[in-house]
Parts: sequence; structure tokens; C-alpha cells
Amino acid sequence: MGNKTNPIGLRLAVNKDWASKWYADKKEFASYLTEDRAIRDLLKSKLSGAAVTKILIERATQRVRIKILTARPGVVIGRRGAEIDKIKERLSRMTGKEVYVDIQEIRKPEIDAQLVAENVAQQLERRIAFRRAMKRSVQMAMDFGAEGIRIRCAGRLNGGEIARTEQYLEGRVPLHTLRANIDYGFTAAKTKAGILGIKCWVCTGEDKPSNRADEVIETGAAESK
Repeated sequence: MGNKTNPIGLRLAVNKDWASKWYADKKEFASYLTEDRAIRDLLKSKLSGAAVTKILIERATQRVRIKILTARPGVVIGRRGAEIDKIKERLSRMTGKEVYVDIQEIRKPEIDAQLVAENVAQQLERRIAFRRAMKRSVQMAMDFGAEGIRIRCAGRLNGGEIARTEQYLEGRVPLHTLRANIDYGFTAAKTKAGILGIKCWVCTGEDKPSNRADEVIETGAAESK
């Protein structure tokens, strides 16, 4: 099951959270969903050089709060906040609501699965050998504290006539263990031979199972005092 399912979707409400948080009735649900997709597409195209990994959206009645997770916050903000103001204005026109934009910096982009996949894709587009690009990304992720990483490239690798799949795995990436913190990223590289698909899984450890009985005992002892 773990090999066939998106690792983030499989772990929702376990140790992962939803990328969009809002409530809507049946009439508004489709329009909100379409609007979220349009917001993400716009920000991805406008901030293509800012190493944006995730875009989180929260909605209230007449407000939309957008959190941008990026490895280059200076590129998103721009000089004296000029770029972020343009983005806010355009998103307000698109949604017809008041828009708040928060920016969060990614401290270790080397172990962010989406950024690792995009980095490999950029190297493949510059005609760097796929084995060299994958090995370099795997080694950097392990050096920066990842417990395990798997990168898979598929397509006409190195311009071959027949498409094939190659992957590199180092460390442990337990896809079936729900308490494991697995980050997943996917992107495509556009080369002269065609489009190459790059998938990346990064394991950064496991959440320790909480002992519920101990918590109840401690709470009861505190209340009795």
C-alpha cells in the first residue's frame, strides 16, 4: 500500500497536515478548490526562482491567509517588500477578498523532498548526467541529517531511445510505517529527448508513540493535588 499511495496523503492526521484549511458547503466547494489551484499555479509561476516548496491556504469569511514556504525568502519579499505587495494586490483581485501572505524560510533545503527533486530536474535540463545529479543530491541529503532518501528518475534518460526507470536509495525510507516522517516531492524535467519524471522520498526520523496511559495518570495526579 505504501508504494502505491502518496506518502503525504497516507499520513494525513497522523503526522502530516492539510495544505488547504477551510470549510465550504456543496455550492462553494468546487469554486474554492479551483481557486486554490489557481493561487498555487500563479505563485509557482511568479516565484519560479525562489525555491518555493509548499503553499498553505487558510480561509475565513472574507479573508484568505497564504503561507509560502521557501528557501529564498529575500526573492519572495523583493526590495523593500515590492514583490510581496504586488503578489498581495494580484491575489486580492483574483479572490475578491482580503489576502494576508506569510513567508516561512526552509532552514535545510537539502532535505526538502520537493526542492531536491527540482534541483535534480534543473541539473538534467542542463544536460548533466542523471547518475551524477542523483548521487550528488543523495549525498547532500545524508550529510544534512536525513535518515534515508530515495530518488527515482523515469523517461529517456541520457537521450536513450527506450524510456526506463533508475533510482538511488540510501539509508532507510519506510513507506509502510505511518509514524515515519516521510517527505515526498515530484517534478518534471523538460529535455530535448522528452519529459523526465523525478520523484523523491526523504525520511527525517520517526515520531515516538505517546504513552496515553502515562498522560492520564499524570493529569489525574495533578488534579488531585
